[in-house]
Amino acid sequence: MLKRILTTVLVGVAVGVGGFYLLTMPDPLDAATLPPEQSGDAVRGERMFWAGGCASCHAPSKAEAAAKLELGGGDPLKTDFGTFHAPNISPHPTDGIGSWSLVDFANAMQRGVDRQGEHLYPAFPYSSYVKMKPDDVADLWAFLKTLPPVAGRPPPSDLAFPFNIRRGIGLWKRFFLDDAAPVLDLGENASDAARAGQYLVEGPGHCGQCHTPRGLGGAGGLDTDAWLTGAPNPEGKGRIPDITPSKDGIGSWSASDIVYYLESGFTPDFDSVGGAMVAVQENIARLPATDREAIAAYLKALPAVEGAGK
Repeated sequence: MLKRILTTVLVGVAVGVGGFYLLTMPDPLDAATLPPEQSGDAVRGERMFWAGGCASCHAPSKAEAAAKLELGGGDPLKTDFGTFHAPNISPHPTDGIGSWSLVDFANAMQRGVDRQGEHLYPAFPYSSYVKMKPDDVADLWAFLKTLPPVAGRPPPSDLAFPFNIRRGIGLWKRFFLDDAAPVLDLGENASDAARAGQYLVEGPGHCGQCHTPRGLGGAGGLDTDAWLTGAPNPEGKGRIPDITPSKDGIGSWSASDIVYYLESGFTPDFDSVGGAMVAVQENIARLPATDREAIAAYLKALPAVEGAGK
């Protein structure tokens, strides 16, 4: 009888382990769906670099001018789940991603899988980057390869149990890694500018990662019913504001107010950008004026959901 019970338990454990292994396997991109290896354009890729805010996490926070392009890993991100350290994404051949291929890079960007086939933590916003066009990913890759190699590797991320079990991220992805579909349906009457802004905001700009609340105590996916309505600061201080056209958000701002804020850092009330948004605003200020106008058009086209993010 005892032997039968033990056998049943062992079989159950084996089935459970096997099921966990299968459910958490990485799901890489089909290489055939990607552009050719050398097809990216570095000039176009620089636009994606600033739109994606790469320097904000992968360069030192106090970096200025050319130092913003030294992507050896930025300041630690301290959260309730532990401390995340952004990796070296400079083209250094051993400490960075200089030996990677476009396929390796695209899998990191859009599947959250590194070159060794391990899951990346969603502190890296691949759940937004999945919405990027393959050609834009290739262009960004071409630009990154032009940047200076930086020696050295940041320490590994230090997370509490169970978040330190990297394989478990595969389960998170099954629930929360969406496809490339837009978050919102703007309707058939949406302007071309609003649609262009939607791509920038929902994709490379990954604005929802900070401005949208998450489920499961902040560990889940984005609550798209409260899209861009504000959220707790992941670093624990204050709150990320509502940027929808509601009375709790920026409903009183005109499109030109938004454009000017993104260009200059000054609000219509003569206040100035602060906190982590400083780096974001500085990045967006480097984009073409038409991109800032598109972002403004998209934000003005959003539904006003009063109080959803409180």
